[in-house]
Amino acid sequence: MGDLRGVTIGVTAERRAEEFIGALRRNGAVVRHAPMIHIVPLPDDTRLRAATEAVMAHGVDLLAVTTGAGFRGWIEAAEGWGLGDRLLDTLRRARIFTRGPKGKGAVRGRGLTEEWSAPEESNRQLFAHLLQAVTEGARVAVQLHGSPLPECTSPLVEAGARLIEVQPYRWEWPADLGPAHRLLDEVLAGSVRALAFTSAPATTNLLALARQRGSYEELLRVLRGEVVCACVGPVTAGPLTAAGIPTLQPERQRLGALVKLLVTELGS
Repeated sequence: MGDLRGVTIGVTAERRAEEFIGALRRNGAVVRHAPMIHIVPLPDDTRLRAATEAVMAHGVDLLAVTTGAGFRGWIEAAEGWGLGDRLLDTLRRARIFTRGPKGKGAVRGRGLTEEWSAPEESNRQLFAHLLQAVTEGARVAVQLHGSPLPECTSPLVEAGARLIEVQPYRWEWPADLGPAHRLLDEVLAGSVRALAFTSAPATTNLLALARQRGSYEELLRVLRGEVVCACVGPVTAGPLTAAGIPTLQPERQRLGALVKLLVTELGS
């Protein structure tokens, strides 16, 4: 394992960016930070509160937890509105399914118990299992993270579920796109060795920004060539994979594992 001295890495995250950037810099990397997304503050999110009240109004039969951070954020937002205990009492009566150990840990940390957790930590496996439990008229709450998952939730509706989408951490464009434009300039100029992605919306927004500027094909050429795209997991990598761009992904979908991967692959 080598160090990252002289290696310039673009970081596109907003959430936990300081932690990620600090780890890369401790390994010698030069970091260009350009958030491609902005997270809507949970206490201000009227859509999240409306979904929370819909869950509590009549209860839910099934709950899908896709991320530990999203579930914790949801409960914390409810507590800020004075609804935390009532929400947890409602969820205690539901059958709970989680995407993996982080979701399971968040659920258990609130005194709840999951019925099943996806061993592969994938949405595909989680929603396939959830679909088997759906009956006509079942009330199903799905905790999303950042963006809708129509490819996962539409089959639930088609099977007769009454779906409530709970979406903590909605993404939107950053108010200041200057850093994003500057990072894209550096990538196209060949002065960035790698890009690191920790969320699919950030990945999508980089490609969208290039389209808006008329440099999409040029970006694809660069990302298929010398620039390494490192993603925390397959969901984050999805937009790049669909565009034919190769990615590196750690075996474990963790920030620390992503840093180690970059050090191993790019270190001198």
